[in-house]
Amino acid sequence: MVCRLGGVAEGGLLPAAATVGVVLFGLLGALMAEEVRVDCSRRAGAVRALHGVNNGPLNYGEMIDLSAYYRQARFPLARLHDSEWPRPDIVDMHAVFPDPNADPARPGSYRFATTDAYVRAIVEAGVGIVYRLGESIEHTKRKHHVHPPADYEKWAAACVGIIRHYNEGWADGFRYDIRYWEIWNEPENRPSMWTGTEADYYRLYVTAAKAIKARFPRLKVGGPSVGATGRLVDGGLEPTAFVTGFLKQCKQHAAPLDFFSWHTYTDDPYVYARKARAVRKLLDERGFDKAESHLNEWNYLPDNDWRPVMLAGQGLLRQRCFERIGGAPGAAFVACTLIHLQDCPLDVANYYSGETNLFGLFNRYGVPRKTFHAMKAFRMLLDTPLRVQAVGGRPGESAVCAGMNAARTGVNVLAASFRSKQRRIDLHIKRPPWPGGTHWEVLRLDAKHDLKPTATGTSESREVRIQVPWEAPCVLLVRLSAAG
Repeated sequence: MVCRLGGVAEGGLLPAAATVGVVLFGLLGALMAEEVRVDCSRRAGAVRALHGVNNGPLNYGEMIDLSAYYRQARFPLARLHDSEWPRPDIVDMHAVFPDPNADPARPGSYRFATTDAYVRAIVEAGVGIVYRLGESIEHTKRKHHVHPPADYEKWAAACVGIIRHYNEGWADGFRYDIRYWEIWNEPENRPSMWTGTEADYYRLYVTAAKAIKARFPRLKVGGPSVGATGRLVDGGLEPTAFVTGFLKQCKQHAAPLDFFSWHTYTDDPYVYARKARAVRKLLDERGFDKAESHLNEWNYLPDNDWRPVMLAGQGLLRQRCFERIGGAPGAAFVACTLIHLQDCPLDVANYYSGETNLFGLFNRYGVPRKTFHAMKAFRMLLDTPLRVQAVGGRPGESAVCAGMNAARTGVNVLAASFRSKQRRIDLHIKRPPWPGGTHWEVLRLDAKHDLKPTATGTSESREVRIQVPWEAPCVLLVRLSAAG
C-alpha cells in the first residue's frame, strides 16, 4: 500500500489528482525503481560517527566563523592540516615554533596566540582534534618550510612543548586533552610536502614518536598521513615502497604507531570501503593489529583527474571541477561514502575539508555548499543511532542506512544515489517500533533542494511504503514517527 495523505512540495500541498498521477507513475515505472527494505525489528549495530573533517570554523583571518554550522553537524573530529591555506600562519611548526634554533624548553620560543584562537574555536564548537605536527603543503616553485629539520631531537622537543601547551596548561596554555598527534603529512609527496628522502622522514617519525610517547604515554601518536598507499589487488593492498619501508622502520626501531593515517581521492565512493579493509589487513599482517586506521583526507575527485586542481587547470576547467565537488554530485558522493564506511574496519575519517578552501564544505563567503547539507543529513541519521537492517543500494552507485532512537519514537533512513540508473526509490519500512500509524517526511538534497521537505504522508499499515523520485545525484533523509 502506498500512502500519500498530504504529499508536500516546497510550494504546499499537492492536488489530489497530481498525487494519484505520481502514484500511478510509480507503479508503472516499478522496473525503474530502486527497492530498499528496512526492518526496524532487526538490529544491525550502531551508526558510527565517521563524518570528521579537516580544519576548524575560523577562516579568512577570523573574518569568517563557521562555528554555528560546526555545532549543527556535530563533527566528531577536526584534523589540523593546511589550516588557513594557502598562507598558513597557524598550527604549522614554522608558525608556532618560528626559530628552529631556539630552546624548546622556554615558553618564549613559541608563538601560540593565533593558533590558540583557532584551536579554542574548535573546542568550543564541541569538536575533537587531530593535531598534525609539521607543515602545510607548498605548491610554490620555491619550498619554504617542508624541509627536514636540521636537528631532529630539537624538533621533537618542540612537539612536546606544543602538546604541553594544549594539554597541560604550560606556557599560559590549556587542558584540552587532545588525544591524537600526527607526525607530518604526505612525506612521500615530494617536493610539495617533503624535500628530504624517505629515510629522512623515517628518522623524523621514529625520533618524534618516541619522544612524544615517552613524555605522554596515554596519548596516541601516528602517521605517516600517506597519500599513495598502494594498489588494491584481490581484496588486499600491495603497498608502495614508502609504506613498506615506514612499517619496517617502526618495527625495527620499536617506534609507537597508535594510528596509521592514509588519504584517497577518487570518483568511486566504494573505493574507500575496499581500501579500508585492505589497509586493516595489511596492518594486521605486518604486526600492527592494535594500530587504528585513519582515513584522514578524502573527497570526491571528478573523473579521477587532478589536472583541474593544478596550475594548468586554472579557469573554467577548475571552476567546473569544484562546482561538481561542492555541488549535488559531491553531496551524493559524501553520503554514499559515509554509508559504505559503516561496515568497514575504520576508526576515524576526516573529509578534506571542513572550511572555505576549494575542497571545503563552504564557499569563500562562508555559505554552505551542497556537501555541508550531506554532512548535516548524516548527522540527522546519527539522531537515530541504533542501526537497523536496511537492504538496498549498489556499491559505488547508491547506498542506504537506517537507524532508530533509543526511545523507539523515531526512525531515520538515509539514502543516496550517486550514479544509480534508477529513477525512483521504492522504500518499504517494516515493523516501526510503535503501535498504530506512522507519519513520514522526506527531506531532499539535490541540484534544486538543500535538504528541504518535499513529501510527507501517513500510513496506517505496519509496512510503510514510500515512492519518490530518485534521479541521481540526490540524497534523501526519510524521517518516521508515530502518527497522532
